[in-house]
Amino acid sequence: MNPTNTNPELPALLIIDMVKDNFKDDRQLPITKLARGIIKPINQLIHQFRSNNWPVIFSTDSFHPEDFIFTGRMQPHSLAGTEGAEVVGDLDMQEQDVWLPKPRFSAFFKTGLEKELHELGITLCALAGIATHFCILTSAMDAVCHDFKAVILEDCSTSFDLDTHQQTLDLYRRNPLYPLFRVMTANALLKDLKSKSAERT
Repeated sequence: MNPTNTNPELPALLIIDMVKDNFKDDRQLPITKLARGIIKPINQLIHQFRSNNWPVIFSTDSFHPEDFIFTGRMQPHSLAGTEGAEVVGDLDMQEQDVWLPKPRFSAFFKTGLEKELHELGITLCALAGIATHFCILTSAMDAVCHDFKAVILEDCSTSFDLDTHQQTLDLYRRNPLYPLFRVMTANALLKDLKSKSAERT
């Protein structure tokens, strides 16, 4: 993949933890219904990114039954090599997209994502998926820690309930890292990227 956009703000779309295990009706997860609701806007955003030749990256849980995180209350799920750890079929994942399974919560933890982004010339990580207050947030923070700008896409992400989603976003709408770390809608991000691109021409 060789992005040709000359915009100095070169974005990658990071889609977090939209795996089959999180959409199984028999697991009765509170987040499942809300997660289904963001599939359509994520697919629309995927189309916009592809049309601009911007990378689409799927970052998904890939755990092992003996992992330390399962010694607490969390139950084993999204186990490496199982169907449940695959990207949910309703998302428009294509062969040219990057898929980086992750052994913990952040998309940057032992996945090679930082190297992948630098090789692509990426400067901004746009984050979508689940859950806003957990893996989305840790991935956004790690993006900034690795010297990438980060945007949490409020209409393309969700949590176990809408209150948790909104409260998390409200904590970071105004923060000392702005504009390196922002909360935006997908349309606002696209408009901002288009505006910056127009300034270059």
